[in-house]
Amino acid sequence: MWPKAASAISFTATEFQSKGDAVADLTEVLAAEQKARTVYDNLLRMITEPEVREPLKFLRYREVVHFQRFGEALEKTKESLNSSNFYYFNPEFDKQFLQPPNENTGK
Repeated sequence: MWPKAASAISFTATEFQSKGDAVADLTEVLAAEQKARTVYDNLLRMITEPEVREPLKFLRYREVVHFQRFGEALEKTKESLNSSNFYYFNPEFDKQFLQPPNENTGK
């Protein structure tokens, strides 16, 4: 038995949106949380039935909390970066790409 999506398509590792860069991955997750919160905000503007609104309010609140926790994780990740880690910003690593081409090799 293999996990499947609602569309009956089998789960694969392509479902993971990881880039291998903690800052890029966390930023992407933050954007997804904000998009989900916006969807709940829009639904809450349109729906008046309390039995539908209450679960939506819970889900919206959950997205807000997720956004806060992922934001904290992003800040901790940024604080722990150093010059040997080029994922966030490392001028020493970037210098190799900014050098003019070598006249002898054409590279």
